[in-house]
Amino acid sequence: MIPVETLVKPAKEREFKVNPAEAPTEDYHDIIFQLEKEGEWEVLRVPEPYIEVETKFGRKKKIPIEKTWHHKSCGQCGHIPGYSTSIFWINRKLGLDYIDPTDQTSCTAWNYYASATSNVAAQAAVAMRNFAAAAETGYFPLIHCGTSFGHYKEVRQELIHSAELRRQVRDILAKLGKKLVMPEEIVHYSEWVHAMRHRIAEMQVRDMSMIAATVHPACHYHKLVREDAIYDPEIYGAQRTAIITATLKAIGVEVRDYSTWYDCCGFGFRHILVSRDFSRSFATQRKIEVMKEEADPDVVVTHDTGCVTTLDQSQFAAKAHGRNVGVPVMSDSQMAALAMGAHPYKVLQLHWHNTDNKPFLEKIGIDVEKAWQEFEEEVEKIKRGEKQYLTWEDVDA
Repeated sequence: MIPVETLVKPAKEREFKVNPAEAPTEDYHDIIFQLEKEGEWEVLRVPEPYIEVETKFGRKKKIPIEKTWHHKSCGQCGHIPGYSTSIFWINRKLGLDYIDPTDQTSCTAWNYYASATSNVAAQAAVAMRNFAAAAETGYFPLIHCGTSFGHYKEVRQELIHSAELRRQVRDILAKLGKKLVMPEEIVHYSEWVHAMRHRIAEMQVRDMSMIAATVHPACHYHKLVREDAIYDPEIYGAQRTAIITATLKAIGVEVRDYSTWYDCCGFGFRHILVSRDFSRSFATQRKIEVMKEEADPDVVVTHDTGCVTTLDQSQFAAKAHGRNVGVPVMSDSQMAALAMGAHPYKVLQLHWHNTDNKPFLEKIGIDVEKAWQEFEEEVEKIKRGEKQYLTWEDVDA
């Protein structure tokens, strides 16, 4: 069991140098603003106040604090709804202004990565239509899904280098009555959680100091256009992304290392579609079992729809075969919300998760039976027609 703190020297004992010129692509900031000057598109600025963070090669990235337009994830809404509601709940508890838009489409990146049946112009037009919809509200897009985040960054790279693609997308958007708008930054929700981690810790009401966690960094976060991911010399000497780990440390969780941290969760897009047994085997044998044997965590924490789903939902099959599994899996937003006092079922909706998370909840002082009864009481009111759905007043009670 290797705590993060033992893996690198204290920052004051290390010389940490980065060189933006070493990044594999140009600084997109310069290019998108130059294209705006040339009349190619409008740039949607990050609203103030914002927090500046450092990315892999030392560039600065702006993370908006509020006035965020939440680009939801189809997989979260369909499979793990407590993932999204925990993000919204944190915003509300912090008193921040945000929008849960109805004028949003899926990014269609699953089609792009898994089946390759679309085309570049169509994929780029979907991305830019969503950005235009956000700009029309005056709010800034915050991307919930790691796949959407990675895909949109690739779309940005394609658009800044292809005038013909920009023309095609501009023509498509014109038929929809929308402008071509490029955000100043493409921001993932976990970057926002990371930037807000100290404010989250200030409102922490549950002690997490007895919890040990392992972290799975999502491939589409830190491997696609890798120079746009957040790194910190205090976290693994800036040799791994700081996302999740820094947030967990801020709320007092012990983060433990394991040897296969760089591996995919097993989802792999085409794998989960055409070879589901391979995905389940990879998720459990290359990830969960290694974590159990090397780190023995109370919980696995990640930050992407497919990662939470695959690492959590794959364990039932391995358990049936007597494998060494049985670790609950949650997102960083769910962990942060729990620390702030969120209800495990009304807000986090942990009953949608497959792997038993009751021992973890009990370890942080939650009466699981009482919490489940409180949730069922609200469900019964809905069944009786006394209310249509849970309100924010219900979940905050």
